[in-house]
Amino acid sequence: MTKVILITGASSGLGKATASYLLAKNFRVYGTSRDPKKYSFDKSIELLPFDLNQPESAQQLVDELMEKAGRIDVLINNAGAGIIGPVEEIDATVLNSHFSTNLFGPLALIQRVIPVMREQGSGLIINVTSIAGYMGLPFRGIYSASKGALGIASEALRMEVKRFGIDVVTLAPGDYATDIAARRIYSPLKKESPYHDLYKSSLETIDEHVDQGGDPNDFARMVNKIIRLKKRKVHYKSGSFLQKLSLLLKRILPDTVFEKMIMNHYKV
Repeated sequence: MTKVILITGASSGLGKATASYLLAKNFRVYGTSRDPKKYSFDKSIELLPFDLNQPESAQQLVDELMEKAGRIDVLINNAGAGIIGPVEEIDATVLNSHFSTNLFGPLALIQRVIPVMREQGSGLIINVTSIAGYMGLPFRGIYSASKGALGIASEALRMEVKRFGIDVVTLAPGDYATDIAARRIYSPLKKESPYHDLYKSSLETIDEHVDQGGDPNDFARMVNKIIRLKKRKVHYKSGSFLQKLSLLLKRILPDTVFEKMIMNHYKV
């Protein structure tokens, strides 16, 4: 039986690359976008409307997919947003919107998908987090917090739904060469801000990392591997050697030593 895969945020970036790759591997793939009509996309992958900031649209998405495919074998919670800025200067409304996009929206969709998978007696949920979600990074603290929270929620969810035949894993990407920088939310760079110079140089460093990032198809291959595994780990990472090394160093180094290393890297 051909697996039915739902991947959120499939109109661009890693989501688009993953949807195309999985389609080529003979899965039945559906994607989501806030406004599918805006995108010229491979018509063999149908984009369905879904807005992470409107949790009520999650049930509409699941109902529509069930009408079209009759089941949901794999949910890939890929859609999300980046945000950069000093924690002190990010507006509270923006904070709430960011957590709606990166945490509350994916959880709302999970809550609607689990009953379907439980009825089927099987299912896989892949929550796309971030290597940045394992550590606090200067001027990326809110993004790290939202992705870290999704990872922790996934650990709890995995234990709760295992008895239903549902598996939950996280996949944490590092930097990939996508258009994420163009879609990222930026706290304004204010000349009068005490963070101005450091924030400006950090923006340049972060965008440089994305431009030099890996091939999105490497991420897609990892997703394909996870789907096909019979026995899965809780967490997976996909990124450069140095990005994966940073996770090891955070575990083994004293906190202050690791902090100093991060500060030197970002020149703060």
